[in-house]
Amino acid sequence: MGFLYSQFFVTPKYPTESFADQIIIVTGSNVGLGLEAARHFSRCNAKKVVLAVRNVAAGEKAKQSIEKSTGRTDVCEVWELDLASYASVKAFAERASKLPRIDVLLENAGIATRNFSLAEGHERTITVNVISTFILGLLLLPKLQATAKEIPSRKPHWTIVSSEVHAWTNLPEWKSSNTSIPDFKTVEVLVVREIAPKVADSGVILNMLNPGLCHSELARDGGWLLWFMKLVLARTTEVGGRTLVAAATVGDESQGAYMTDGEVNNGALGAFVTSEDGEKAQKKVWTELKEILEKVQPGITSSC
Repeated sequence: MGFLYSQFFVTPKYPTESFADQIIIVTGSNVGLGLEAARHFSRCNAKKVVLAVRNVAAGEKAKQSIEKSTGRTDVCEVWELDLASYASVKAFAERASKLPRIDVLLENAGIATRNFSLAEGHERTITVNVISTFILGLLLLPKLQATAKEIPSRKPHWTIVSSEVHAWTNLPEWKSSNTSIPDFKTVEVLVVREIAPKVADSGVILNMLNPGLCHSELARDGGWLLWFMKLVLARTTEVGGRTLVAAATVGDESQGAYMTDGEVNNGALGAFVTSEDGEKAQKKVWTELKEILEKVQPGITSSC
């Protein structure tokens, strides 16, 4: 019922906060929620918005769309990022680490598909939505921390787009000897809750958000049932994009927290996540993910 109430009766507020002088990275920003979030950031006077995209040509079209709608040019830059490739993630992070500062790392890019395929030795959705997402965030964490020291009163944000579908499972796989987990949104939530307290003292806010059911490209392979649900219930892409921007503006109360409808609301977390088993699963999942991350980039988890 909470889902239906949000979809029908709650409209996240229109972003008005200034992002002047801030450098912002938005992954998956050539279409959908990422594009609309990048548009809001640009409209709100961001100094630079990096459109991190797999398809550079589509990214250039997105840039043109943003410039046309906001009247601001020389703000957006299109950078290539393929989360299905660890080499691409590392190359992007190396380039981004040379920016003067990073005020917001908004990790929106993701895939949702019913078709099984491998990328970097793991099921593709796990590689893209979990492993590479945290590789990128952890590689850029030092830059975020350095930015925090420059203006302590304005903390940088590392924000991950999640979903309320994380609450649809009790994650039975966590009890197996090796947690090969298909429920990647649940994993994202557990990992954020595990590592957020460990980065809090560095002045970086790590949070996560649920944009609600929105018209976007993420679930284009989700089947007819999801298509019908979107037809009846979905928020516009622009309204969904507001929730992404909101997560980049909230304060310390959002550290490690879950946001929905543009507001901090840990009460909306799934019952499993906050249960005793959820806490055990959280540590187990992080231990296993940590081993994978260290193989990709030794030392990457030293701050966590």
